[in-house]
Amino acid sequence: MSIRRSLVTGGGGFIGLHLVQQLHERGDDVRVLELPGVPLPSYVEAVRGSVCDAGIVKNALKGVQRVYHLAANPNLWAHDKNDFRRVNYEGTCMMLKEAERCDLEVFVHTSTESIFVGKSRWDTGAKVITRRPIHKLPGPYSRSKFLAEQAAVEAVENGMPVVIVAPALPVGPGDRRVTPPTRMILDFINARPPAYLECGFNLIDVRDVAAGHILAAEHGRSGDRYILGNKNLMLSELLRMIEEITGLAMPKIRIPYWAALAAGAVSEFLADYVTRNQPRAPLTGVRLARYPLYFDSEKAIQELGLPQHSVYQALADEIEWLCDEGLITRRLPMQQRV
Repeated sequence: MSIRRSLVTGGGGFIGLHLVQQLHERGDDVRVLELPGVPLPSYVEAVRGSVCDAGIVKNALKGVQRVYHLAANPNLWAHDKNDFRRVNYEGTCMMLKEAERCDLEVFVHTSTESIFVGKSRWDTGAKVITRRPIHKLPGPYSRSKFLAEQAAVEAVENGMPVVIVAPALPVGPGDRRVTPPTRMILDFINARPPAYLECGFNLIDVRDVAAGHILAAEHGRSGDRYILGNKNLMLSELLRMIEEITGLAMPKIRIPYWAALAAGAVSEFLADYVTRNQPRAPLTGVRLARYPLYFDSEKAIQELGLPQHSVYQALADEIEWLCDEGLITRRLPMQQRV
């Protein structure tokens, strides 16, 4: 029996590293297409380069049976706004174009929950999963991911075996590149903000997200989309969890949306034209917070067997990892009790 070869694009990212590890543990021959300089496990075959480079992509696809396309710019801000379209959309088009020429078992495309809308009420039972019109999407990240998913849908219409997964916000250990969910947690712990903007979202253990990708390849139906999520929470609930885990007091004052929007606009203007550094409150993030990103993952649970491990434990594991990596600069009361 031959060993399956799986290609993971963006295998050095937060979800990607966990996916690569799980594929390796299953016995797959894992190849990773990743940018130069991004650390990768020694047991993978590394192909260095961009998903926008046709020659690199062709080389990475040779002899592959399954593709997991995660490579993307996951940030909510970039100095070069065109980078989102170039990597997230054009890179996906390049992957699909070259993969169409290969005899693949399946192409798993990683989308995002930020292009969808739940209910407009604070209702954790939201089951409606519809895409927002592209002109209503808040920022270049969401718009580029919308276009990328549309390209994946068109590939299905052309006969490609493509399954789409849309992870909710992942939490857990190992986020070396500090993606927006981890940055938010770090800001609340390190920066001691006096207030917060209430919002709603769905959290899931990053290890369950990785498992969901593999399950989508095994059991997903071509052309279908699966939301990989777990627990719907308000930010105030997440802050209470962080407070309980760390022993640090979290902010209790809520700020109105208009104030957060104004602060985000100023923060992003300074980042774009003065500091050239990541803003603390990206405007896209503020706009995303206007409506709750609540979702129901029952389809993925029933059809794929998506795991639903404790979000609280995943958050505790993440905070412990952040401490071990020296990314938390405050001394935590929990450390004093150890």
